[in-house]
Amino acid sequence: MTAPATPAPAARPAPAQRRDVAPLLLVPLLALAALPLIGDLSTWITLTAAGLAMGMIIFIIASGLTLVFGLMDVLNFGHGAFISVGAYAAAVLAPSLSGLTQTDSLVLNIVALLALIALAMAVTGALGYAFERIIIMPVYGQHLKQILVTVGGLIVAEQLIIAVFGPVQIALPLPAAFRGSIVFGDVAIERYRVIAVAVGLVVFAAMLLVLGRTKIGLLIRAGVENGEMVEALGYHIRRLFVGVFIAGSALAGLGGVMWGFYREALTPAMGMDVMVLVFIVVVIGGLGSVGGCFIGALLVAVTANYTGFLAPKLALGSNILLMALILLWRSRGLYPVAKR
Repeated sequence: MTAPATPAPAARPAPAQRRDVAPLLLVPLLALAALPLIGDLSTWITLTAAGLAMGMIIFIIASGLTLVFGLMDVLNFGHGAFISVGAYAAAVLAPSLSGLTQTDSLVLNIVALLALIALAMAVTGALGYAFERIIIMPVYGQHLKQILVTVGGLIVAEQLIIAVFGPVQIALPLPAAFRGSIVFGDVAIERYRVIAVAVGLVVFAAMLLVLGRTKIGLLIRAGVENGEMVEALGYHIRRLFVGVFIAGSALAGLGGVMWGFYREALTPAMGMDVMVLVFIVVVIGGLGSVGGCFIGALLVAVTANYTGFLAPKLALGSNILLMALILLWRSRGLYPVAKR
């Protein structure tokens, strides 16, 4: 007689990972801490709303750089060139859409904005493909050379913009329905800031969805961890990474359009001017983390708004101080990428 088979022990479920919620509390805690300092509730709400809107635009700009660095390990200082090119592409098309932008119809204004965004993303995506093939591809894995060649690319792009459009400032007025404010009692919130918040949330949700819930997102993340295994399964990891670079460049173009409308003026150096802020956000977020970049952008913008109101002379250095404090608390940023 054969002995009865011993049942295999039941597999123990893997312990649930504790979600790190501490960074999520930073923005509301900062806002609550600023309320007694500001004193007036309506002023506080206006400053907070303006900071959140500015933070969303900064996130859109920084998200492309976060995507490229987090997934491809490429330090692309030429990201500022795509911001400027996207904004100027929108400025070229804007006069042709004046019939849509000068009407008070919100729907037609949104259609015009989407058309400008589509053009900017197409132009900067194509430019990003050429930039990756010609400039980035020879220096993969060489961070110092990446910094040198991409800074050179940024300078060349800025000079080409000056050659084509001149060194003068170009106006990019808001569509008619985006002007003015929404008033709630003593609180006034600019309409364009509401649009900016909506666009930023859509971009954030789309990035999380694509990277976390789709096959292509899974392949990209797998390629970051073990590119040779993904290649062995028959997927072309290099093509995936080229697609990531194009997507990051297109996001920079989208951010350039939103930033241009936020300032209502374009200058050839606008991309270079905002790059310091973008890199502060990327470092605070954790060098490649989309969620960290989102929180970092909101923190930077809200801090700048509160500091500019309470102590204008300190506004310029507030973001550097914020970055220093975050890195003292978490030396690798809010949500560091595991491999770094």
